[in-house]
Parts: sequence; C-alpha cells; structure tokens
Amino acid sequence: MLTLYDFAMAPSPRRARILLAEKGVSHDTVSVDLRRHEQLSADFRAINPLCTVPALRLDDGSVLTDNAGIAAYLEAQYPEPPLLGRTALEKAEIASWNWRIEFEGLGSVAEALRNSAPAMKDRALTGPQGYAQIPELAQRGLARLQHFLAELDRHLAGRDTVAGDGFSIADITAVVMLDFARVVRVKPDAVSHPELTRWRALMAARPSKVLQPA
Repeated sequence: MLTLYDFAMAPSPRRARILLAEKGVSHDTVSVDLRRHEQLSADFRAINPLCTVPALRLDDGSVLTDNAGIAAYLEAQYPEPPLLGRTALEKAEIASWNWRIEFEGLGSVAEALRNSAPAMKDRALTGPQGYAQIPELAQRGLARLQHFLAELDRHLAGRDTVAGDGFSIADITAVVMLDFARVVRVKPDAVSHPELTRWRALMAARPSKVLQPA
C-alpha cells in the first residue's frame, strides 16, 4: 500500500491527493503538521530530508519527495486515465502549462504569503534552511499573481480544460493555485475573470468530487 505524507491545509500535498483520487489509487495517509513544524523533526527528516510534503512512500520503501516525481510515477504505474497527456504534442502542452501555473501562479501566491505572514517569520522558503522574509517580495508576488490570473483567464476562453484535449495535471495545479490564492485575499470573480470562474465551476462538478473548493 502506498503511503502519502500529507497536511490537509497545504496546497502542495493537495495536488498529490487530487492526483491519487483522479487515478483511483488506494493509499494510506500520514499527517505531518506543518503548523507544529513536524516537517523539521528528526523522524520526518529520515523520511524526506527536504522537509517538505507531499512525500509518497512506495511499496518497496522508496520515497518520492515532490509532486513532479509523484506524478511521473503514478502516470507510469497507473496510466488510465492519462493526466499527463496521450500524444507527444499534448504531453508538451500540458507540461508547459503545468510549469507555468506552478511558477507564475503558485509561486506568486507563496511569495506573497511567505514574505508577509507573521507565522512564517524566518520561513520564507520551504525546506530545512530558514530564510528571512523580504516584505517587498510579498508585494511583487501579488502583482505577479494578478498578471498571471488575467493571462490564464484569456487563455481559457472557449476551453473547458487548461491544456490538451481533456482534464489533466495542469487543471489540478490550476485549481489548487486558485484556491490557495485566497490566503492572500485574491479571489477571481465573474466580472473580472469570467473564464476562470466558468472553468472553476466545471472543475468542481467533476465526478471525483475532490476538486470542490477547499
């Protein structure tokens, strides 16, 4: 049985949870409380020296320590339904948009949050090292996020999914990014982001139900 090291309130492990649910893969779950800094404990460092979640322990004891590795493994091991694309071009489009959503979307929210939240003092970046907050980066993160949301809204015009011909990992990452943006008080609405709002409603209606707003 696979074991997912998770924290229900964090965006990164939520991506892995959705992926596992959409693939229909059974797994055990171990909660790692980030609020109590359990990811920095000696016990968890022995599992994942990067001190981050998600981490996925495989049946043979191997541990995958990031969403990219988890997605690649699950797609290879459980190819249906395909969430990384079928054709070479579709795989490329999905990979490209997924990377952009990670870097320009999720990265912007994290930059804004981690450089402003008092609870993240000296934890401006994830991982075993502590880094001081830079308030100016919080403002830059908010500006980057607004620009990216406007671009993603335009891209979604006439589309029901972010990339390729169907639901993919790019949609999973985009859903998590949009819901995560609420922690920095950014929420698209039907007036300013009509296509994003329409698309988000389509995602919430999926049969798996794991894409309901968090």
